[in-house]
Amino acid sequence: MITLLSEPDVQSDIGLLRQAWEGRDTFAFLPAKSGVDRQWIEQGLASLPEELRTGHYVLLTSGTTGAPKLIIGRRERSERLAAVLHQLQESEPVEETILALPLPYSYAFVNQWLWSYCHRRALRLTSGLSDPAELGEVLQQSRNGMICLVGVQVPLLASYFSGRAFPGIIRVHFAGGRFPQEQVPAVQTLFPNATIFNNYGCAEALPRLTLRKASDAPTAPEIGRPLPGIELSANDANELLFRSPYRAVGIVEAGQFNRLEDETWFKSGDLAEPTEHGAWRLLGRASEVFKRHGEKISLATLMHTVTGTWNGQAVFYRERDPGGEEGHVLVLAPEPAADQLREILLAFRQRHGRAQWPLRIESVAALPLLPNGKPDVQQAAKMKNKNLLWHQRI
Repeated sequence: MITLLSEPDVQSDIGLLRQAWEGRDTFAFLPAKSGVDRQWIEQGLASLPEELRTGHYVLLTSGTTGAPKLIIGRRERSERLAAVLHQLQESEPVEETILALPLPYSYAFVNQWLWSYCHRRALRLTSGLSDPAELGEVLQQSRNGMICLVGVQVPLLASYFSGRAFPGIIRVHFAGGRFPQEQVPAVQTLFPNATIFNNYGCAEALPRLTLRKASDAPTAPEIGRPLPGIELSANDANELLFRSPYRAVGIVEAGQFNRLEDETWFKSGDLAEPTEHGAWRLLGRASEVFKRHGEKISLATLMHTVTGTWNGQAVFYRERDPGGEEGHVLVLAPEPAADQLREILLAFRQRHGRAQWPLRIESVAALPLLPNGKPDVQQAAKMKNKNLLWHQRI
């Protein structure tokens, strides 16, 4: 029987996770809000073969497309990954880890809960940025602490904690989206004694493929070298492929179980290229690179232009123009001042041809987020209360 653990139950009693991990049966750890009904989950779990019903765990992810997937991991593999991360992230001095993300998110689950379990360190639960006062108090009290974040949280942290610093935090990790390289100075101001890491991976990798210190490269797309035992490759279309001894052993999507064989190369969902010293550089997500008027558009490259002048939140969503041509719309949060908008437009004009410019620039008070803390691109496209700041006239 596969046990279902819910995020609210675990928040009330964190010991439930230890019991499930040390038990024989496979368990599923589910977020409080997933947009997926229980019947869908139970049907997906029912499709697991008998050998995966013991010694494994299951997480739910929305993936990059928003379609739900169940990711099945082997506990022994993930414990080995936690040991590798402990060494490479120089975590021996860390005495506690502070949770500011949903714990069922694979990044937080492995990098924080499982790490704390395997290395006998404290895990301090918080409500994250939904209760900044609580989070600030925990950060202020921390000594030799670690926190894991996603890039979209940085502008909010800088706003909530302006003028404050948390010297007791000595490790800050980012994953789950574009690394906020341009905002590293702001992060360092908040956490003056911290070493900052860019962690790259995907849910199917459970969840880590590469690692680098923020100080080791000047731009966000530089994701560093693969972890020991992990192989990376790129095909002719620059799709980033991986093989990993830690990755998921299976996934359930569209109601069907698919086994992931160790010898098979698996797509990460990103485009990338190797650098000269064994590291890798992202070119953008496969879904974020397309042609417009015959010109290749990389939304990752355009986001670098935006974040060079804008310290708030930002996301692109794709849309066809009236002529049926693929295009993109930029959404900012909160609404920029007139001079800030002019700076963004000037940056586009200076660095990119007209085909690269957004069809429109819109704003909202705050970006909608997925349960894992990443921007919800689909919801951003559907929002009705967006303010139109600028649009192309031709």
